[in-house]
Amino acid sequence: MGARMPHSTAHTAHPHRPAPGDPPPAPRVTAVRTAFPPYHYPQHEIMSALARTTLMNSATGVLMLRKIEANAGVASRHLALPLDKLVELADLDDFTRTNQVWLETALDLGEEALTGALDAAGVRPDEVDAIISTTVTGLAVPSLEARLAQRVGLRPDVRRVPLFGNGCAGGAAGLALLRDHLCAHPDRIAVLLAVELCSLAYQQKDGSMANIVAGSLFGDGAAAVVAVGAHRAEPGRGPHLVDSASWLVPDSEDALGWEIGSYGFRIRLAAEVPALTEEHLPHAVRSFLAGHSLTPDRIGNWIIHGGGPKVLGAVERALDLTPGATALTRRSLSGRGNLSSVSVLDVLDATMGDPPPAGTPGVVAAMGPGFAVELVLLRW
Repeated sequence: MGARMPHSTAHTAHPHRPAPGDPPPAPRVTAVRTAFPPYHYPQHEIMSALARTTLMNSATGVLMLRKIEANAGVASRHLALPLDKLVELADLDDFTRTNQVWLETALDLGEEALTGALDAAGVRPDEVDAIISTTVTGLAVPSLEARLAQRVGLRPDVRRVPLFGNGCAGGAAGLALLRDHLCAHPDRIAVLLAVELCSLAYQQKDGSMANIVAGSLFGDGAAAVVAVGAHRAEPGRGPHLVDSASWLVPDSEDALGWEIGSYGFRIRLAAEVPALTEEHLPHAVRSFLAGHSLTPDRIGNWIIHGGGPKVLGAVERALDLTPGATALTRRSLSGRGNLSSVSVLDVLDATMGDPPPAGTPGVVAAMGPGFAVELVLLRW
């Protein structure tokens, strides 16, 4: 590949520039694509495997498991490996091997999502100026986007921003960083890649309530988002990324996250997560929207990471949302489970297929470790 030309000559500015006095133009999402492993199981098969491997088929444990299964709101999920292979991998009790499987699978799924999104956007890989990646279910140095760069044909000088630690909020946080980069460089193209293989982080021999609840909820998948700066955006394609905000709840570090050790990742999932959501989400959302002279009742499109039924119920109560407002989130949760950072991007993908009327304000909202709320304001 030849040397890249400077930005002043490498890109031709798009004519859609603001007139004096107009609000500054916002970057625009042009395509979203998801990718999932081929191993897809109904919830009861996965939970039966957990009963054998995690609870050793104890009568008390199986009763508890069936109650959790009934309340999870999940009908089926994709897994990184066939169910029997996951059990065999757990028997090895070897984080080195598990992480190796994570990396191999993450690269394949990430490539599928990334190339699919670029194709849908009509963008060549060598036209991408920046790539952000997010994951919280495995470790890789070099990071995923660095390993994929040559594999998919990105330029050697592509700007890279690998993220780790945002958990379920990573999809929204990635969209926010995508927006920041393109606001600073309105003639550029940037992509976001999220890959989560939650099944490979599950602790098959941990009978704690937090681990079993996680085992009942989380699924595997990847998503990629292509966005362009305002000078390159074409009318009528995808939502504008108008603004973003973060809200970090004090003294909540132990509510959600990982304990990381020789065993790999062990879930921290406190019972108060729904209560934290219901208490702090309304203030975060209302203060964010107030800066744009908006209130929650004026938002026509909600793209929410529900986490699970209890957290999603807390979101609906906190923001006084109708069931229809969260229908796509519930559909994603039911068919694919909680996909961590990929979840909100899966909901965004579904929304892109049947978008709201032009001009509709929308909000992306996701909660993650910290305890943190990540928000993005859209305009369709």
